[in-house]
Amino acid sequence: MREFSGDNCGRPSPDRRLAEVSVNNDAFKLDLKINEWYQAYSAVPLPFGTIHQSLSGGDLAVPLFLNTLEQSGLSRWLRESESVFGFYFILTFHTIGLALVVGPNAAIDLRLLGVAQDIPLPSLRTWFNLMWLGLAINVTSGIFLVLAYPSKAVTNPDFYSKLTLVAFAVWTLQRIKSQVFDDSSLSEAARLARGKTLAVWSLALWAGVITAGRLLAYTCSYLVYGVPC
Repeated sequence: MREFSGDNCGRPSPDRRLAEVSVNNDAFKLDLKINEWYQAYSAVPLPFGTIHQSLSGGDLAVPLFLNTLEQSGLSRWLRESESVFGFYFILTFHTIGLALVVGPNAAIDLRLLGVAQDIPLPSLRTWFNLMWLGLAINVTSGIFLVLAYPSKAVTNPDFYSKLTLVAFAVWTLQRIKSQVFDDSSLSEAARLARGKTLAVWSLALWAGVITAGRLLAYTCSYLVYGVPC
């Protein structure tokens, strides 16, 4: 049977309590040191990139060249410059280019579906030059937007969805031009018959492009290299 002294009343002796406190302090200091080591070494980029935690909970390897690209003079200027010709100027041109492509394209699609039948279909052929101009503006401004935030774009699956939809939409646009407008011998009824299905697909694809473009701001994993959105 254990005996208790009147002074301690079953509690550990002061020396034992001091020893336990010392052990706990040493363990706490060791944890801090391990955490410092982890933070230091995790900040060093690996040759192929750095491993980051993705929003879905898995590991995401971000290529190191994206960090190099973001540190380039052009990329930093696009992101940080207060010039009127900086990031938002490029973004505005990107929006204008999209409007020049999608607006006339949607009008042609609706005409092929029977809207505004008093407008002659052949007269709409000149709109393709405007759409190609808008596409050129979109591609050029899009490259600069990706250069400004390469990690944000390249690590976002929605970015690839948008590019895929754009490719199919442009292919459909070219098909409409070649099958409906390039053959001047076709009658009105023949043009409508050839273009109706393509017009439906065209409207659906461009709606998908616009939706995917808007979702880019809400689905990114990284704003810049190593910095979560």
